[in-house]
Amino acid sequence: MLKHLSRPLLIAAALSFTLPGFASEDKRPGHFKGKPSPTLEEAFDNLASYNRKLETLLAGELTPQVMAEIHQTTYTLENALKKIESEVDDLAETLEEVHLASESNDTATTSNKGRVYLGVAQKLARQ
Repeated sequence: MLKHLSRPLLIAAALSFTLPGFASEDKRPGHFKGKPSPTLEEAFDNLASYNRKLETLLAGELTPQVMAEIHQTTYTLENALKKIESEVDDLAETLEEVHLASESNDTATTSNKGRVYLGVAQKLARQ
């Protein structure tokens, strides 16, 4: 079981160091919004595709036009990471509910919340 949890925990740890450095869009008027990531699946899709885009841009000459494209690309990446962070935070809370329910022999909550936990955890583990 710990082997399956290691990847999501690594993602969560990495995000906890990365996301506080992001400035809020509310404090940066006139900037791009980026492509939204309303679901975890879309967040991972956006992360993968925009990482490839960023990699391609960084492989060439960093002209002012390319720098502007990189700047725009980062907004979508930030949105994806924020969604993943939110999902990981919620997942940790759900796991804690499973933990506490199992401790008190609450089989209904353990079963229900355990299934909710696994539904999200399995999505993270596939990434």
